Amino acid sequence: MKFWLTIASLSGFLAVAFGAFGAHGLGNRVPAEQLNAFEIGARYHMYHALALLAVAWLASREANALVSTAGWAFVVGTILFSGSLYVLGVTGSRALVLATPLGGVAFLIGWTCLIALALRS
Repeated sequence: MKFWLTIASLSGFLAVAFGAFGAHGLGNRVPAEQLNAFEIGARYHMYHALALLAVAWLASREANALVSTAGWAFVVGTILFSGSLYVLGVTGSRALVLATPLGGVAFLIGWTCLIALALRS
């Protein structure tokens, strides 16, 4: 639990920091499309920081492969999905655009693991 709580807390901290940077640092400096991409990245980052809190709680009750896989899938999803949107938002570069859907798939894997855990309980 301690590991996942630390990861969740760090992820939430970064989501707030990136969200604030997007709102206050990028506001009038990048085109609206780039700012929107950045904000979507920050939003999904926070959603999955909260999901990692659920993973931490579940790990405190029953550490197993589904919980761990869900946690790692949320971490990978955040890096790929939100990270690629952060890069797009700041630079306008579409070099990492293929990482975005891969991150989305990682998020889906994480949620699928939690569904499987719920159904197994």
